[in-house]
Amino acid sequence: METSNKRSKGLSDAKLFSPVKIGAIELAHRVVMAPLTRMRTDDGGIPNDLMAQYYSQRATTGGFIIAESTLVSTNGQAYRGAPGIYNKAQTEGWKKISNAIHAQGAKTFLQLWHGGRMAHSDLLPDGGQPIGPSVVAHDALAFTTEWVPATPNKAATIEEIQAIVRDFRVAAENAKAAGFDGIELHGANGYLIDQFLQDGSNKRTDEYGESIPNRVRLLMEVVTQMVAVFGGDRVGVRLGPSGTWGGMSDSDPVALFTYTVEQLNKFGLAYLHLIEPRIFGSFDREDLVVPIAAAQLRKVFKGPIIAAGGFQGQEAADIIEKGDADLVAFGRHFIANPDLVNRLRNEFPLNPYDRPSFFGGDARGYIDYPYYDEKASTLLTESIAG
Repeated sequence: METSNKRSKGLSDAKLFSPVKIGAIELAHRVVMAPLTRMRTDDGGIPNDLMAQYYSQRATTGGFIIAESTLVSTNGQAYRGAPGIYNKAQTEGWKKISNAIHAQGAKTFLQLWHGGRMAHSDLLPDGGQPIGPSVVAHDALAFTTEWVPATPNKAATIEEIQAIVRDFRVAAENAKAAGFDGIELHGANGYLIDQFLQDGSNKRTDEYGESIPNRVRLLMEVVTQMVAVFGGDRVGVRLGPSGTWGGMSDSDPVALFTYTVEQLNKFGLAYLHLIEPRIFGSFDREDLVVPIAAAQLRKVFKGPIIAAGGFQGQEAADIIEKGDADLVAFGRHFIANPDLVNRLRNEFPLNPYDRPSFFGGDARGYIDYPYYDEKASTLLTESIAG
């Protein structure tokens, strides 16, 4: 094998690999593992030892992992096998994972999530009906034993909305008990918070609809509860400006997301996590190739920005050097490359990812991707198993 001292320095001197502080968290570099739905839990949404091994493999010293979308209540389930954080067993399962990540020297936030209208009655208690801001036809998919259309939803009552806010508070408390360094709100990808934000899905005429401030209200109420538990400097928010996944749309996304980010500045958040609109679900959109969301909202947000959405190593280095983002989150490449940080730093070739094994399954396509240095891979695998 060619030794590293015969290679060029690659991206090793790039700002991408320089230290950064996000809120209360000090990081050794700016490569972030994005929250990735993998649907590998035990029954009841309980995180398990297989998941702990998966996260431990990807927890580089000084790195930052945002753990996958995690349900805050039983009435928002869109994907069989997705984890929860609303009971003691789930909390204990997540504690094993946060410990495994910390043992490798990394930091981790847990992403809190509610599927809203993207849920399916087969996954809800007593075959219940999903809730959303309004009853609007959409093409969102849920996963039961296969990908199927989400069950038509009902419009959430004020009481149900208030209950969801309380659910986020309890989930935040459980995440803290599980040992996470902080939490992130999933406000993108067509899930509940995003559904309330965008007027293509929110047709309400009460205090949670019509005007932009009203549509942003639920997000603000939830973030208020999250910050009450962790403090603003240990809370992040993920948004998907102009995202269309799950049948989403808005008549004036610039005004909506500019206002949203202006309001989020009040919390002194650890970061704002932005999904570039060139990504549609887990696929690239061929009509959009240039990252634009971070560039637009950098002018508004007062804290660190994490950019996500189909970045390659040089692109990540470039957006940070340009100043439009402070960190870059990687998804599919982190799935296929447990040693992604080392590969990017040295411009080593990347493993191709296996899309059919992304969602659900067992160890295949989950913990069996090789490291670039096979000897190092064997040693790390043995240390995890032992």
